[in-house]
Amino acid sequence: MYQLHNKNNKNMDYEGGYMEKVCSEERLDSGVDSMAEVDCDSLQRDLQSLSMDSRPLEFGDEPWKQQRTEDGDTYVAFLSFFSIFPLQYQNTTPLHLAVITEQADLVARLLEAGCDSQLVDDCGNTALHIACKKGSLHCFGVLTQVHIQHLRSIMATPNYSGHNCLHLASVHGFLSLVESLIQLGADVDAQEHCNGRTALHLAVDLQNLELVRLLVNKGANVNSLTYGGHTAYHLTYGRPNGAIRQQLHTLTAQELRELPESDAEESDEEQVSDSEVCDLAVMLGEECCWVGMFGPSAHVLLLPVPLQMYDDIVMGHK
Repeated sequence: MYQLHNKNNKNMDYEGGYMEKVCSEERLDSGVDSMAEVDCDSLQRDLQSLSMDSRPLEFGDEPWKQQRTEDGDTYVAFLSFFSIFPLQYQNTTPLHLAVITEQADLVARLLEAGCDSQLVDDCGNTALHIACKKGSLHCFGVLTQVHIQHLRSIMATPNYSGHNCLHLASVHGFLSLVESLIQLGADVDAQEHCNGRTALHLAVDLQNLELVRLLVNKGANVNSLTYGGHTAYHLTYGRPNGAIRQQLHTLTAQELRELPESDAEESDEEQVSDSEVCDLAVMLGEECCWVGMFGPSAHVLLLPVPLQMYDDIVMGHK
């Protein structure tokens, strides 16, 4: 509280005056002493309830935290390991693990922090390869939108089995990823390094009519030849899907419709009878796909293969 005083006159004007602090006899306190004992106890309990809990946070029940690798390790253990020894365990980076566990937000943070999206794991797969193989749309979107200066190179890079991102998306039947990759500039006619098949050849192998139509509409070359000289139409011989055969027959050049002649002698090995093949197909039911093999004299041998084995066959693992 402040008042203006004059040395000679209390009734002064503002000119020539000075300000002096006048202390009041009444003091203001916290009021704690005037509170009832019950109120003090209640306030003390409230203050104690505001203290922070020092117990460690417990992991939730998210499915990815419960998943284990072939060695029995959880992905949480992997992430903890990488915090100490990054990039030194089977060439699997935190970015790979983020895609495997389908954590798109973590993928974005890792890329923004400077993670190299070109690094490959022990199978030659980049993080984008894994996203295409798993069909992870969210991770795929992040990987193709954040720091995309090397995107074309990554899409064109084959893994150690000779397959690029488009081949992986095609083999696993993810049409939306196939379309997105082509729109981003992936070569629709790129050949995998095992036997020179394009995505269209792989689509015929899988008898995926929708994928065949998509690739054709996106400009796939139906006359593209494998290393053995076979077109995608050749792979329709003996296959159950007549719609694929009819569509490719119309588009394939006439001189390429006939199977290439083979100069090799006929094999003396025991051939599988049609009845045995049919019985095997019935046992497998819908969980199989037809794999064709071109033998001597343009003989086509079709075998029903379980879907879980097809990936290993076309990837060159077996």
